[in-house]
Amino acid sequence: MTLISMLLALIIERLAVRSDAWQARPYCQAYLKLTAGSGLSKLAEHSLGRYLWLLLPGLVIALILHFVDSRLISLIVNTLVLLVAIGCWHYRQLYKQFLNAQERGDDEAAYLAMQQIRQDSASKVDDSNGLLLVWLNFRYYAAVVFWFLVLGAFGAVTYALLRHVQEQPQLKDERDDQVETVDALDESETAATDNYSSFNANKAEATPKDAVYYLLFWADWFPARLFGLGFALVGHFSRASNALLGYFLDFTADNQQVITDVAKAAEPIVDVPQEVSDDTGSMVQLAKRNMLFFLAFTAILTLSGWIS
Repeated sequence: MTLISMLLALIIERLAVRSDAWQARPYCQAYLKLTAGSGLSKLAEHSLGRYLWLLLPGLVIALILHFVDSRLISLIVNTLVLLVAIGCWHYRQLYKQFLNAQERGDDEAAYLAMQQIRQDSASKVDDSNGLLLVWLNFRYYAAVVFWFLVLGAFGAVTYALLRHVQEQPQLKDERDDQVETVDALDESETAATDNYSSFNANKAEATPKDAVYYLLFWADWFPARLFGLGFALVGHFSRASNALLGYFLDFTADNQQVITDVAKAAEPIVDVPQEVSDDTGSMVQLAKRNMLFFLAFTAILTLSGWIS
């Protein structure tokens, strides 16, 4: 059932998802607004209660599925949850704009599209568009699928919420609300320096190393190294494996750095400005090969009975 849900979600997301309703962002924003206007705000502001606040939506869905106890309903709900958690239509549209700009030779438009992706994703990858897209592929596909396989809908929902809260200070208002006030911009800049904020209306005493930081760091730690191994297997093995070994038991390295360093070793970047588009394409292909490899691996585990 897990494999079926995963395949259905990935196929539908690729072929049929064309709106914000199939992204996690509006639902996470709704949870933040609900928190700001209810007793949940105290839970979100408490140093320990914040952990429960972040886990609460996933726990609610997991409990509902447990008490309903229907394979058909579980299949439908799991597929929908995973479909929303991996939804990144916003980034796919920006990437399409980037490709279209490159095709018509508009370097400025291509640069602006990629800068928008970098800003909205709160990414620290500055040296390569290709590595930025590899990181987004990990954040929106690989890591979500991993936690869905391990913890079901609870894992996918919790990871999507953590990802959103981490990105949220960098995001502008929803695209249907285009007018922003100067005060709103000032608040966004203040939140960006803190890097984490539970919601705009009630800024807690969130430091760069609050519950979001710790949960997301450990949520990414093992998947980053697992998918780094995948890069080695589908790319240049010796270079990528050497890069990965340096991080394998490192519990302090930034997970984004792990992914980008191993990907760079698996698919070496040519430092020639005229070949930036080739670098982007090769990195995207590397990420796709890696996902296909792990889908095949998951299918083998399912058929052998390791995954139900």
